[in-house]
Amino acid sequence: MKSGLPDWALGGFVRPKGKNPIISPDTAAKFYCPMRGDSIEWESNDTFNPGATVYNGKIVVLYRAEDKSGEGIGERTSRLGYASSTDGVTFERKTTPSFYPAEDSQKELEWTGGCEDPRIVAAEDGTYVLLYTQWNRKVPRLAVATTKDFVNWEKHGPAFAKAYGGKFFNEPTKSASVITQLVDNKQVAVKIKGKYWMYWGEKKVYAATSDDLINWEPLVTETGELKSLFEPRKGYFDSNLTECGPPAVLTDKGIVLLYNGKNAGGKTGDSCYTANAYCAGQALFDANDPEKFITRLDKPFLRPMDTFEKSGQYPAGTVFVEGLVYFQNKWYLYYGCADSRVAVAIYDPANPALPDPSPCQTK
Repeated sequence: MKSGLPDWALGGFVRPKGKNPIISPDTAAKFYCPMRGDSIEWESNDTFNPGATVYNGKIVVLYRAEDKSGEGIGERTSRLGYASSTDGVTFERKTTPSFYPAEDSQKELEWTGGCEDPRIVAAEDGTYVLLYTQWNRKVPRLAVATTKDFVNWEKHGPAFAKAYGGKFFNEPTKSASVITQLVDNKQVAVKIKGKYWMYWGEKKVYAATSDDLINWEPLVTETGELKSLFEPRKGYFDSNLTECGPPAVLTDKGIVLLYNGKNAGGKTGDSCYTANAYCAGQALFDANDPEKFITRLDKPFLRPMDTFEKSGQYPAGTVFVEGLVYFQNKWYLYYGCADSRVAVAIYDPANPALPDPSPCQTK
């Protein structure tokens, strides 16, 4: 436990000094929105909740960007911005969104809330698979899109649309973490027992399998209900929600899932953390059986500490992890800060650091 974490966990992660937040809103960026029929400031209000991968030798971050079309969380339109970096810390951004609600086959499911909370995974054939939330202001749906170049996209629609005769089509679904593995130092989706796997869910952690990374089938119980693998714990930082984070990683210790724990208030939550705060946890599953939950951290390894992680749309405090990439022998973790900014923390396996201290330790 050199890092203060068990040997199966990733980390600790260190925020690079003076670099965060790495992405903030830009009122100068405009594009012609096919949904609005006008030129709009598409990332003027908030930029947060990023997915990440490596493309053409650079780290690419797709981040959720909101305009000023509404009031409050979930009331504006979200689009996905594109940023790239050669060092994982300093980014160049495109002035127009890479992915957005358009006049296309997914219009009914994406207008007018948009495209939210991306996770990205690379397939071995060079295809990049995007899992994101479609928000039509009625039902959030976990959806899939693919690309080879982050310019030309194919939207495939809801991930569970074909499963069980469409049983889960109108059920709220979100937050997918596809299991990946390092192959020649490249993080790619991996098959286990002949299938691709992902963990998913907001309130609880579920799982699903796929033959093609596009069409997914949730795991269900004998009675046809979604099979919960683990869920919130009374008295802990994840007492309210256990929401899946970036792509999970298959290691020699097992499958490591990074997830976002929301703390409940009152006697139900952990009094060391602010009520409704989001902190980042880790869970371990069996390498040969992704359904088999083994253990999880009792304390978060990353929690809101900097001012921009505790101010913005979500003042209770948020570090919301969604992007994890292996780049130049280090792990780069990209996360949303209070639903308003994007930041990075870095784990160097050769020099593991300590996790964020508990607030109770620092008082």
